[in-house]
Amino acid sequence: MGVYKYTGRSKLGEQKKGTVDAESKAKAIAKIRELGISPREVTESNSILHKDLTIGSAVKMEHFVVFCRQFATLIRAGVSIVESIHILGSQTESKALKKALSSVEEDIRSGIAFSTAAVKFPKVFPPLFINMMRAGEATGNMDETLERLAGSFEKTFKLKKKIQSAMMYPIMLSILILAVGAFMLIWLVPQFTENFESFGAELPMITLIVLAFSDALKAYWWAFFGIIIAVIVTFTMLFKKNKQFHYSVHYILLRMPIFGTLMQKSAIALMTRTLSSLFSSSVPILNALSIAEKISGNPIIEEVLQKAKKSLENGSTLAEPLEKSWVFPPLVTQMIAIGEKTGSLDYMLEKVAEFYEDDVDRTVDSLKSLIEPLMILLLAGIVGFIVAAILLPMFSLYEQM
Repeated sequence: MGVYKYTGRSKLGEQKKGTVDAESKAKAIAKIRELGISPREVTESNSILHKDLTIGSAVKMEHFVVFCRQFATLIRAGVSIVESIHILGSQTESKALKKALSSVEEDIRSGIAFSTAAVKFPKVFPPLFINMMRAGEATGNMDETLERLAGSFEKTFKLKKKIQSAMMYPIMLSILILAVGAFMLIWLVPQFTENFESFGAELPMITLIVLAFSDALKAYWWAFFGIIIAVIVTFTMLFKKNKQFHYSVHYILLRMPIFGTLMQKSAIALMTRTLSSLFSSSVPILNALSIAEKISGNPIIEEVLQKAKKSLENGSTLAEPLEKSWVFPPLVTQMIAIGEKTGSLDYMLEKVAEFYEDDVDRTVDSLKSLIEPLMILLLAGIVGFIVAAILLPMFSLYEQM
């Protein structure tokens, strides 16, 4: 749904200006005429006040997965593309997807191909979807293409949810540990400090350390908070705008002992799943590599895929540049090499994707069972350290008494 500004004249000849909500320009004109106004100029409003604010993709992944699966089901059932788009547009929960489908429906009714109409909405329809649909239109296998797309997006969505779950769990526990530690240092420790000073007891080193840190945190909490915010803002800006920093961060993450391996497997699964889907839909290999490069979201994977494109353009194989990269294990490169020799590259890539998707599932489950006791031990250690710093002087005071 868009907002359209108009100027025109009423039946009495009076000049009128205003805005109307409509799914397209044609429908906006129809609404204006229903108001008894003859429109002279109708333009879509670009004002930020009239736009839905979105960050990154305009459609949530889960909404798009549902759309793909339902679209595939409708086409398989023999419903026309126009009717399918109309049905899906009327029932989707995503406002951005509803608006895009309304425009696509209007374009299809005017004779424009679906892929051509959808390409106008890059934040709604990803490159993988556009190119596979274009190939499906060319071959006449729209139903098979949509089934393949639905399966691919569903598996990618589940994989990303698994990774997010694995990452969020330790992050939330770490925040909890910091919150508990800060609470004890700011509110609990100072209550005992007054008692220690009144008795004039000699304090052990562990207590002096905790008291010093408590005093610093109470006096300069704003500085600690400011430093944390400054670090987060600086890191975010460098990560988004500095290519070398962006590359270095991904390199360090992939080289990490436990989470690095998990991220590596996830990236390989996403890349091979994307390439398999594209090759199965007869998308040219160079175009498929360009799409996989954009979707990967990892500059190290992107760099290897760029080398792979050059390798293919020079008459070499896809497996050769992948073999030279530390990112891809021998299993991946050997399966790709076999697929190239036997002409079953899409099948081999699908098997690699399935293997690593299952491997990521097992790794995430193992990590969760391992991280939970470790984080509980860490929390117990921090709390125990602070409690020991409070209790040790109290024992000394009781002995003196």
